[in-house]
Amino acid sequence: MNPPVTAAEQDELEIAIDDAFADLDARMRPRGDSFTALSSAMRRAGSGGKRFRPALVLAAFRALEGAADRRPTVLRVGAAFELLHTAFVIHDDLIDGDTVRRGVPNVAGEFRMRAEGHDGVALGDTAALLAGDLLLHEAQRIVATLDAPPPLRAGLLDLLDEAVIVTAAGELADVEHALRADGAVSEVLAMSHDKTAAYSFSAPLRAGALLAGADDMTVLRVGMCGSALGLAFQLVDDLIGAFGTAAQAGKAAGADLIAAKHTPLVALARSTGSWPDVSETIALAHTGPIALQEAQRALAESGARAQAEALVHSLLDDARGATVDLPAPLAHLLGACADHVEGRIP
Repeated sequence: MNPPVTAAEQDELEIAIDDAFADLDARMRPRGDSFTALSSAMRRAGSGGKRFRPALVLAAFRALEGAADRRPTVLRVGAAFELLHTAFVIHDDLIDGDTVRRGVPNVAGEFRMRAEGHDGVALGDTAALLAGDLLLHEAQRIVATLDAPPPLRAGLLDLLDEAVIVTAAGELADVEHALRADGAVSEVLAMSHDKTAAYSFSAPLRAGALLAGADDMTVLRVGMCGSALGLAFQLVDDLIGAFGTAAQAGKAAGADLIAAKHTPLVALARSTGSWPDVSETIALAHTGPIALQEAQRALAESGARAQAEALVHSLLDDARGATVDLPAPLAHLLGACADHVEGRIP
């Protein structure tokens, strides 16, 4: 998703994120070469993203005409959300056993190579676990030490706390569903929402509204809109992972089917009479391009693709409906986010 901010604002956010990593790095370096290497690996893990979570914080704050003297605080909160995101990415790779991200070694991969001929799994996994923990701590620390009125700081800490707890619950549910390869559609949708929507959309938008001094009802409605946007965004990602091109997905076309991921799209297919055919073809999708095409055909013919698309449109309608009576610039921002999510459907 493209950040809803100007190029100049994007630069401001990038500086704030760099400063946050630099502050953590300065405290880690005196602890030795290995810890310095871990700090560097963490910074690399946090580089190259689109920064749309911090951008949502800033965009919501701007749309609600927040006070100019609070802008530095807004940028720091945006940086905290980017560190939170980096932590979740590192931990997610660890849970999935991945050692590469975007074609290069991730934190675990880097530290496995540092084992110098020994079995590096334990070292790599330990480094990834600690990196994610440190970034979760630092995101919390940034918000806890903000130069802001205590009620505002407490509200932001509550948002961050909720985002961490909900995301962790979603991650655990994801692994449980993957192990059992089952789950009702409603359960898998709830897992998908909890794993991404809370910290990626709802919490950043609510944080921007809080920082702008919005009333409780506005913050609530912004959060409701963000939840719908976030789940719709994840469902579109699932559609792209099954049916999108390699350019759309940023990985091999059909990668989710090749990996037999138990996404909401697959849960929808499981609820149909076509599931035996879908299940059989997905089990063979990893064997080659023709088998992958058969899995895509079976999934589409089951009606799951159409159901997922209909659910995306319904969620985006809910998100747009939640903008009624909100200030026009904020309603425009949220509507533009909905339009962008809709435009990604493959």
